[in-house]
Amino acid sequence: MFESIRKHSKIAMVLLFLLIIPSFVLVGIDHNYFSEKSAAVARVDGHDITQADWDNAHRAEVDRIRAQSPSIDGRLLDSPEARYATLERMVRDRVLQAAASDMHLLTSDARLARELQAMPAIANLKRPDGTLDGDAYRALVGAQGLTPEGFEAAIRREIATNQVMGSVMESAIAGTAQSKLAVDALYQRREIQVASFNPADYAAKVAASDSDLQAYYQAQSAKFQRAEQASVEYVVLDLAAVQAGITLSEDDLRTYYKENLERLSGAEERRASHILINAPQGASSADREKAKARATELLEQVRKAPGSFADVARKNSQDPGSSAAGGDLGFIGRGAMVKPFEDAVFALKKGDISDVVETNFGYHIITVTEIKRPPQPSFDMVRASLENELKQQQALRKFAEVAEAFANGVYEQPDSLQPVADKLKLKVQTAEGVARTAAPGAAGPLANARFLEALFQPESLESKRNTEAVEIAANTMAAGRVVKYAPAQTLPYEAVQAQVRQMYVADKAAELARKEGEAKLAEWKSASGPVAALSAPAVVSRDQPRNQPRQVLEAALHAPVDALPAWSGVDLGAQGYAVLKVNRVLPRDAVDAATESQQHQQYLQTWGNAEALAYYETLKKRFKVQIKAPRPAQESQ
Repeated sequence: MFESIRKHSKIAMVLLFLLIIPSFVLVGIDHNYFSEKSAAVARVDGHDITQADWDNAHRAEVDRIRAQSPSIDGRLLDSPEARYATLERMVRDRVLQAAASDMHLLTSDARLARELQAMPAIANLKRPDGTLDGDAYRALVGAQGLTPEGFEAAIRREIATNQVMGSVMESAIAGTAQSKLAVDALYQRREIQVASFNPADYAAKVAASDSDLQAYYQAQSAKFQRAEQASVEYVVLDLAAVQAGITLSEDDLRTYYKENLERLSGAEERRASHILINAPQGASSADREKAKARATELLEQVRKAPGSFADVARKNSQDPGSSAAGGDLGFIGRGAMVKPFEDAVFALKKGDISDVVETNFGYHIITVTEIKRPPQPSFDMVRASLENELKQQQALRKFAEVAEAFANGVYEQPDSLQPVADKLKLKVQTAEGVARTAAPGAAGPLANARFLEALFQPESLESKRNTEAVEIAANTMAAGRVVKYAPAQTLPYEAVQAQVRQMYVADKAAELARKEGEAKLAEWKSASGPVAALSAPAVVSRDQPRNQPRQVLEAALHAPVDALPAWSGVDLGAQGYAVLKVNRVLPRDAVDAATESQQHQQYLQTWGNAEALAYYETLKKRFKVQIKAPRPAQESQ
């Protein structure tokens, strides 16, 4: 049967085509044929935000931040907290878009035009005649991966969504009396005295028997664990590696030298003089014709006697900035003048006089008096820099191709990184004691959370196979392989006995300090006279903490002051215990009118932000927001 099918393969293919295609037509092609459905991580107004949406948005956010701050620590961008912040921003944007749509908030063409014109990057694209350079505009938005239509649609959405919260924030009202009351309370001062109970003073009183230490070790075994560790190999593909593999011919370099000789030499400058007959753009056609006729007369005059150009300019030019100097404008580079004027200047030879040149200012007669051309460097002088520059350009163009070969290589030969390293002339690097989280001072792939996550995937640990190629920075990829793995384990008591003793004594000393402090607090509360153990009185406030620990300062400023003196105890954890006495409350220092006004504005802004946040929480309920991804656990301070 199979032999028959082999002999009549074309007929079999036609039959299969006729059987399979109609089933797709009738039933449809599920997108799961081609890709797994991405799980929903949030839901807003009945619409899902998928894991793929989240990943793409975070990748774009990371690229944006890296472009603005290339030296930023990559671990900050790839942390769970940073990823979750991206998801919260996505949810916020969806909520505000839903609210804007529900309120029928639209952005007019006139409003859009005003917003675009207010953007410095776009304002700089204006031509001298006030029109927008369309090609430059398309290039600008294209660099962001957008078409002009897509960019403008995004700006429209942003304007509409800003109106949702802006109306709330702008309507916030807080009187000066209200803000003064709040700010005065914020900067209120209090006179305090403190007695500190330091654990170090109680360490000698701690008796640590071997049985006590053993029991502490058993109860606190999690503190004596050695984290999982791996010995790894990895290879990095970056622009420098691609560039190292590029060889340039002498002809390539010489051609590049000729193409860039003008740039390498520097910009040519020309010294020009002109005679201007004013004819503003808003002048009537009759006035402009009259001005042009006058300029034509003067042109004939100076062409008959070229040496009289300066005198004619002094007597007739209507440019107050240059007429007194005989029309001399000094040296001019490209881009310094409006285009018609510039084109005329750089088309003339030294000593030539132009025809009448029309610009928005009027009619000009131009002559070039001097041409300054910078010296041209020889090929040998710039050969090294040109070679590096051309290699960099070719590496940028070639990187995508090499990156694909890199990704395929680590996948197709998964048991070793050496083949792909040999093929692409990369170095296999090694590292010991690698953990799931980046070690302090780590760099490169070992500082990248995504790369470490790939290394510690179960299949990578079990099979010791190559990870996939991971993008760890712009134009930088890495792949790794676990060579040896040691799971997390509790270290034996004998190996950590000294550490156990140190931690046991510190904990017990802190406990003794706390008990002593609590006893003294009870005793001093009932004492009628001064307490010698307390420090000298000191006045503290939020802006003048006087080196007090944060917990002591917060306790001092939050202590009830209905009846003074007020006493309280502050548990400082491993730093011991503090007994605090508040003697009196003092008003804040007087401030000048300018500071008071600034603080009122800050309070008003804070009040507006608080109202906007409350309104946003209402919108979240209204549009049934569900964030299904768990919030990252906060690290203990």
